[in-house]
Amino acid sequence: MANVDCEEYMLVDLDEVGVWDLCWILICEHMGARRFIKSNNDKELDGTFFRRFIIFISIVIIKVIKLFSKTLERLGWLVESSLNLWTQYGKNEELRRMSPDFSSVIGLTDTRLDLDDEITQEDPRYKSALAIMAAKTAYENPNRVQKIVHDHWKMDFVGFYNCSNEYVVKQDTVEKRHPTQAFIFSDKTGDHEVICVSFRGTSPFSADDWCTDLDLSWYHLRGVGKVHAGFLKALGLQKNKEGHPSWPKELKEDNKPNDRIFAYYEIRKVLREQLQRNEDARFIVTGHSLGGALAVLFPAILGFHKEVKLLEKLEGVYTFGQPRVGDHKFCEYMKQLLGARRYFRFVYANDIVMVKEPNENYFSVPLIPFKYLNAGFEIVRSFILPYAYGRDYKEGILLLGVRSFGMLFIPGVSAHCPQDYVNLTRLASPDTFQHALQDD
Repeated sequence: MANVDCEEYMLVDLDEVGVWDLCWILICEHMGARRFIKSNNDKELDGTFFRRFIIFISIVIIKVIKLFSKTLERLGWLVESSLNLWTQYGKNEELRRMSPDFSSVIGLTDTRLDLDDEITQEDPRYKSALAIMAAKTAYENPNRVQKIVHDHWKMDFVGFYNCSNEYVVKQDTVEKRHPTQAFIFSDKTGDHEVICVSFRGTSPFSADDWCTDLDLSWYHLRGVGKVHAGFLKALGLQKNKEGHPSWPKELKEDNKPNDRIFAYYEIRKVLREQLQRNEDARFIVTGHSLGGALAVLFPAILGFHKEVKLLEKLEGVYTFGQPRVGDHKFCEYMKQLLGARRYFRFVYANDIVMVKEPNENYFSVPLIPFKYLNAGFEIVRSFILPYAYGRDYKEGILLLGVRSFGMLFIPGVSAHCPQDYVNLTRLASPDTFQHALQDD
């Protein structure tokens, strides 16, 4: 029986998946015949071959990722440590993973740390440009985030939050125990204080993040619509006493162990405190990739809990390369909740993470040659931009390698990198952003 918060659900229990079951999903039209797929609506278990095939592929990929999770983690340590030693060679910096000078692989693809000083508070591009820099910075360790906010942006650092996932068993490393990260800072440079919440996106070397993205399970929240289960769990979805999914408005003290905090509840608490301290302050929410999905879901759950006062203080949600979060009913819910002027979703060119999952345009066979052509153009453009706009737009060897990989194998991979989203917010015409702000 489903929880009262959840009208319907379709869950894929990966622990129950056997090889024989996995093969039979391609043959049997009724997916409910498989013990690893659970739903309270039989109609949802009758799928076309294409739908069953997508579920089959997602399960296989998740299984492979989990099988090589340790290898992926060690590869990440090796790659990031090597690249940091190379970039910091001769600077006599102590390079530990928690050092203020240790960059993530995302930070090494785009090394820009400063905001564009030509984009002032009066410029309609300002909040978008600030949001993507915050979304990009969320991939860094807490000490580096604090250094960037203080030293490069000259803003107030509020806090960095390592958050738990109720559905992930306790692991042996901090990253696995707290798979969801976010940070908050305060911008007081304008006519009123703007508090920014930034969620971290998918870490390239985190098996848990990839499994969250690829999980095709969903819950139908009452009055909200169908929502991606992995994103809900990452944000802080709880279990009730019977083990069913639940979104209680407040967590009881006995449900809050000392070493565990959940993103939605912790960030909401901090925002309440910050906004109570300054009633004229407003806040924005941002994120790239997985972080963009969490950024959208955060106000959605605020609305679900009727947090009217907090939502009145929300100036905007800015997402970059955000995957699909929910169904059409969820979209209608968000339109009513935020309106067109407070939700800004940036999708660059052939970003492999697009509007639909799977993206119909991305997998269109006739468009494949154009995607490779565009990937080649992006490499050419990367050499032109520094001459046209200055050294801030010069791309390093790492990003050029990613672009080359996209041109040769998977076009759209490099288009998902934050680099192009930073360029988009800085180089686009201010009139484009002004029209978006005025558009109903």
